[in-house]
Order: sequence, then C-alpha cells, then structure tokens
Amino acid sequence: MSNEPDFEIFLVATPGLEAPLALEVAALGWHPVTQPGGVTIRGGWPDVWRANLMLRGATRVLARIGAFRALHLAQLDKRARKFPWADVLRPDLPVRVETTCRASRIYHAGAATQRIERAIAEELGAPLAPDAAIVVKARIEDDLVTISLDTTGESLHKRGHKEAVAKAPMRETMAAMFLREMGFDGSQPVLDPMCGSGTFVIEAAEIAAGLAPGRSRGFAFEQLASFDPRAWAALRQGAVPHIPPLQFFGSDRDAGAIRMSRANAERAGVADFTRFDCRPLAELQRPEGVPGIVIVNPPYGTRIGNKGPLYGLHATMGELFRSRLAGWRVGLVTSEAALARATGLPLLPGPVVAHGGLKVRLWQGEPL
Repeated sequence: MSNEPDFEIFLVATPGLEAPLALEVAALGWHPVTQPGGVTIRGGWPDVWRANLMLRGATRVLARIGAFRALHLAQLDKRARKFPWADVLRPDLPVRVETTCRASRIYHAGAATQRIERAIAEELGAPLAPDAAIVVKARIEDDLVTISLDTTGESLHKRGHKEAVAKAPMRETMAAMFLREMGFDGSQPVLDPMCGSGTFVIEAAEIAAGLAPGRSRGFAFEQLASFDPRAWAALRQGAVPHIPPLQFFGSDRDAGAIRMSRANAERAGVADFTRFDCRPLAELQRPEGVPGIVIVNPPYGTRIGNKGPLYGLHATMGELFRSRLAGWRVGLVTSEAALARATGLPLLPGPVVAHGGLKVRLWQGEPL
C-alpha cells in the first residue's frame, strides 16, 4: 500500500458534540481539526475503515476524494466525466448522488445531480438507483465542487447488536460522548437508575472491555472499488478485548425495559459485566466498591405534556443521589434547565446538543 492515497476525511458529529469527538479522534492517534458539525482528519482508505470500526462518537465517515471548479452546468458535466470514478466506484453496483449548492453560480442542486449521475453512468457504466447503498455527495460552494463518498451506510449509532429499544432512546454515539465529557475512561463504575434499554450502561461496559463499536455490522465502504477485504479482516482482528470487573449497573421501574437491556447486553457481549435490576428510583441502591459515575436521561416533559410531576421526580432524584451516592459524580441529560435545578444539586450545563428535534445539555458536577 505504498501508493495509498491521502485525502481529507470528515467525521460527522452530533451537533454540539464536536469537542469530545475530537478528543476521541486524537486518542486514537489522528490529528483532528474541529469544524462545525464534525472533525476533519487526513489519511487513506485504512483510516476510513478504522474510523468506521473504532469511533464511538462519529455518526458518519465521509471520504473527500476530490474537487474541481465549475462555473456552469456544461463545465460541471465535462469535469465530472473526467473524474476518476473507477478508482473508487464499482461499475456493477448502483450509485446515487446527493448535491448541495451554496454561494455558487451553479445554484440548482437537481440539475447538478443530474449531470454528475449521467457522468458516472456513461463514463463508468454504474447503474443509478434512488435507494442505492453507495452515496456520492457533491458540495458546490463558491464554485468549487467537492466530491465525497459516504463510507458508512446506516448511521454509526446503529452498532448492529441493539435490537430492543425503549421510548425516546439515547443514541449510542451521544451516550459515549456524554460519558467522555464526564471523564469516563473505562475504569470507573457507572450507574443509570432510569436505564431504559440500557444504552449508557452497555456503552460504558463496551468501552471498558475495549470492544470496537462497529464490530457487529457492515459498512458502505465494503462495496467500493478501493476496498481490500484482507486488510479489513486484519484490522477487525487487531482489536483485542478484555474482561473488566462487574461494575456497570442499570435499573428501571419498567420490567420490559429491563428485559430489553439484558437482551441488548447479551447481544453486545457484555452481559457478564453488566447488571440490570427492575426497581423504581425510590429503591436506588449504591453499588458496592469505589464511587463512580451516575448518569441518567430522565423524561423531559416534551412527550409527556404535563411537566408538573417531573419537578417532583427531579427533586427526589437529587435527594436520593445526595443521601445514597456520596463520592459519586452526577450527569443529568435534560432539555429543561429548570428540571436540572430542581434536583438541588450543584450541576453545571455543557454545550447544547441536538437530540431528536430537541436541544439537550449534559449537566454535571463535582463528586457528591
């Protein structure tokens, strides 16, 4: 692989979580440049594969494979035909093109998409399909056409081993970045007393075990001309997990949620070092051993309608944490500052994070 190409790779982040993603990227040995909406690194195809396999905070990996100037549609057509599509796309697999235009003389995204699709179909011979798994993304900004490939496919929060999902679930990518923002490195115990389908607990257990988040799924890059199956197999086998102690705990008053959590932990391969118990918040129990992190994503009231009872819930939560979890650090995810304050705990808000149409924050404080 001495002639391995070097290009820009854009790691898409959940808006508001670019900073912890940059820290994760740097910890894996890359040199991140933080931008609105994500993090940029440079590398080749092995970096693309590794980013998809290993990153917990990215939602998508885009390979920016080339760029050219185009001042009008005829020029776009001509230069798109000269683009080296055969280096990355296979002629036997369908492709679709998505185009955005901004501050450019080419302003009609539909017409631009048509020209690029026609160039790929006629020069490479690849079929076009609106539901194709291979997506070429063209961004036309200031008359510069940047061509990227979506190398991921389904969003990276879909780890491939979580089938059972509770209402209003926390995405795995967000859970991992909130844990990182709380300083979690795999060595501390984690407790979620309103665990739903177990996302925080399972994510923490996987981090502690050194399990690659993308180990159970496939990726769009496996259908590209640049894909090397043997190198990919070697990369996947290179991550050697280990067994951490039993220190990842979840509980919920909903028996169905606990069944989901246990099933998800089993599929993820972390059942031996996670524990899920069916109990209401009022019966919160302090895990044995050293203090750790208690992190919770309680109801915000947006889906429930009446927020009145939630103030009482948060006040109770704060009192229980204070009285039973001395030495533990608290992380609370909510869209409502008033609910965070209702806990009576000295919690400070983190950046605003987009979550399913809502704007949430992670509130956290010093050890209790």
